[in-house]
Amino acid sequence: MLIPTLMKNVVVTAALGGTISAVTESLSFFTTCADPAELIPTEWATSAWSSETLNGPAICGAAARALELEFGGPDFVPARFTIDLYKAAKNLPTVFRTRQLRAGRRIVLADVEVTQHDVAVARATVVYLRKSSAPPGAEWVPAADFYPPERMPTDNESTHPWLNTDRTGWTQSIAEHQNADRKRAWGASLPVVPGEPASPFVHAVQSAESASLVTNLGTAGIGYINCDVTMAISRLPEGLLLGVEADSHITADGISVGTATLYDDRGPYGTSVVTALSNAAVQVDFSRSPSGQ
Repeated sequence: MLIPTLMKNVVVTAALGGTISAVTESLSFFTTCADPAELIPTEWATSAWSSETLNGPAICGAAARALELEFGGPDFVPARFTIDLYKAAKNLPTVFRTRQLRAGRRIVLADVEVTQHDVAVARATVVYLRKSSAPPGAEWVPAADFYPPERMPTDNESTHPWLNTDRTGWTQSIAEHQNADRKRAWGASLPVVPGEPASPFVHAVQSAESASLVTNLGTAGIGYINCDVTMAISRLPEGLLLGVEADSHITADGISVGTATLYDDRGPYGTSVVTALSNAAVQVDFSRSPSGQ
């Protein structure tokens, strides 16, 4: 996970699956330019790992937006989105070039290559599945134990997301959740470009990226950096606020694999899987930031 600069009050929110309240819709990760495929990063896209790099939700959200603008449709669900983050994206103009790989009656497959100065930094694919009726019969489903916070911030309160751990209730201080417990996050989205609120698909991708946060945040902060994100959903989420809850966390030899369930007010709508590499040399310890966020 690429965490934005901690000194900027609202930016840390973007690191947690793009969780920024609806009152901040005038903010965005990028601005547009003459070429519709090219976007210019704003300060909100900056990572805490380095002022020269971009955060994960910015790149993931913009890639999802590019695919949806070109291939999205009301009869299809973006059932799987995978992005490989194989090179650190710099604070530079960023180009998102899409192409269709398959256009079937029930399945559409497309990808987008993310480049900066003609150097590829990431690649995402999406699988659209046509909606239909469910087959007959009942199937097993796990019991949902995700309960959003009862009180959300008002327009005059902090726009930081809400976090929860097994022994700590919902709070907006990341430092209070630097422990070894199971974690959850809940919040809204940050637009990719000004004047264009994040769509349910883009918001879901931003939220899915924070599976890294809820699985990799430990007693000393965040020490893993994302290599990829895979989101699988059975439906698009509803509402301005989305949640993510850690399901598993497996580590060995500086490699982390985390899985999480994605939630809206209706309940679970999908899952997220992230793999990450140890980045201990620049560990982000939230207890050292002035606000603990």
